[in-house]
Amino acid sequence: MNYTQLKAAIQDYAENDFNYSADPSVLDRFIKQAETRVYNMVQFPSLRKNTTLSTVNGNAYVNCPNDFLSAYSMAVILATGAYEFLLNKDVNFIRSSYPNPASTGTPRYYALFGPTIASESELRFIFGPTPNAIFSLELNYFYYPESIVTASTTWLGDNFDPVLLYGALMEAAVYMKQEPDLIGLYDGKFKEAVAMAKRLGDGLDRQDAYRSGQYRQAVT
Repeated sequence: MNYTQLKAAIQDYAENDFNYSADPSVLDRFIKQAETRVYNMVQFPSLRKNTTLSTVNGNAYVNCPNDFLSAYSMAVILATGAYEFLLNKDVNFIRSSYPNPASTGTPRYYALFGPTIASESELRFIFGPTPNAIFSLELNYFYYPESIVTASTTWLGDNFDPVLLYGALMEAAVYMKQEPDLIGLYDGKFKEAVAMAKRLGDGLDRQDAYRSGQYRQAVT
């Protein structure tokens, strides 16, 4: 289901075209709110992103990517090409373990430090010890992909449109102050769709038949 089809389906189900001059983007807001809810309930592989960062010699900080939400893993790529994965710790652990920022070496730990005052929207990583060279880093992280509102087609729309449709319909029902039973109906359909999505994103995508065996339904 692409954006045009999703928009038409929401209008048909809700029997409302949402063509409000005072709030022209309300339908797009329903869709984006639904996407945000789904992306925080199911960890699809499509929400993972890899990028390469670089440290600065003598500088313990590296800026996070602009679309960064949380880290899955961080690795230093050594001169030999080998990957050495870092341990995620809190800032106070790094400060306690390496109280002198002038103590340098190959990073072993990293933490999400937070933004600077000058750029409050840009997060940073802190490393311990402070890097003693320019190291390449491979970061695997969680991010929000481009919304179907602007991309027209997305992985979620192509593969799991019910969760997107019912999530948006629930937002629309709340906006229109619909009866509680109708809101509850959409909420139930949304949760049903999320359960199916979690079976894929948090289940099937994290195992295979060789390692985990084929799924078997209990016979009574």
